[in-house]
This record gives sequence, structure tokens and C-alpha cells, in this order.
Amino acid sequence: MTVRKRSAAPFVPEGADLAALRAAARGCRGCDLYGPATQTVFGSGPPDARLLLVGEQPGDVEDREGEPFVGPAGKLLDKALDEADLLREGVYVTNAVKHFKFVPAERGKRRIHKTPARGEVVACLPWLRAELAEVRPDLVVCLGATAAKAVLGVDYKVSERRGRLERSDEGHHVIATVHPSAVLRAPDRAEAYAGFLADLRVVRRHLERETAP
Repeated sequence: MTVRKRSAAPFVPEGADLAALRAAARGCRGCDLYGPATQTVFGSGPPDARLLLVGEQPGDVEDREGEPFVGPAGKLLDKALDEADLLREGVYVTNAVKHFKFVPAERGKRRIHKTPARGEVVACLPWLRAELAEVRPDLVVCLGATAAKAVLGVDYKVSERRGRLERSDEGHHVIATVHPSAVLRAPDRAEAYAGFLADLRVVRRHLERETAP
């Protein structure tokens, strides 16, 4: 018996702008993650942004507020973007997976992040591809392994190739780095943050070269 792969593709309106995509994503049933999640968390930012950041999935705060990167990892990201002279207001931010995947804590109401399965990432890819096609950024930055594998393929290893300029199969210029939540969890947070900031400064230099006369 053949098992049909789940996909968001039937829910993605063809030729839609970002506002229409965001509205359509609210009703996505492309995988089972929509059930436990509070809401879809779609991307946010200027439709003509030169820089597009892709994370893994919304976290607990994002799931409740409906916006990407507004929790602790988002605050660290804002700080690093500012120090790298990359204004958050000019950046489009999104996630490879649009619903929060979690398991309940054994005690209390806390919800614990759980990494999306490959099938869930693949099911959600039509939304990310639609965002990339609409924004058409000069550079895509993948934050963490899940985002990097979604954009650059399952064999890509952030630990080996972070900070390097790559090209995706779709033709996008891409640089991968760690997810800001990994910086928050690092045993030596200062060292991890310094490495993250160094990667974002590579991003800034690339954008500067693209606009140089």
C-alpha cells in the first residue's frame, strides 16, 4: 500500500502576495502540527527585503503571539542584528515549519520544544518556497540545521560549513549559521554569541558587496 505524503501545497494559493499567503496559511492542514498549535506563525517583514532569515519553527511565545522571533531567541537575534549593522526592520523573518511542535512538560503547563520530523519540514516547504518567490531576497540566512537542510538539502552540515556563501538548487544565495536558541543553550554563551555575530557580519559584508558600484 502506498502512503500519500502530506503537503501544504494544496493550501498555497498560486500567484498570491505575502498578505494573501499569510491569510491562506491560517487554514493550512498540510501536516498534523496544526492540531495542537495555537495558530499558524507565518513570516513577517518587508515584501522587498534584501535579506530573508529562516529559522526552524515558532517557539512557545511565537505560537501564542502569532509572530516569528519574538521570544528569547528573537531578542538575542535582534541584538546580534543590531551589532552587525543589519536592521531587523529591513529583514524578512520566517521559519521552515509554521506551527509549533511541542510536548507537554510532566508537571505544569510548560510546553517543551520538539524538533520537527523531516516529513513535517518537507510538508511545509511550499510555504517557504512561496515566500522566497515573492520576496526574492538577495541573500537567505538559515538559522540552524533544520532551516539549512530545508533550503540546502539534507546533506548540509552547519557545523562544517557555517558562514560560507552557498547557492541553493533554486538559485538563492545562502549563508547558514546556528539558531539563536543554540547560543542561549551553549555552555559558553559569550563564545557562541561571538561566533554567531561573526557569521552575521559576513552576511553584512556580502550585502555591501552586492550594492557596491
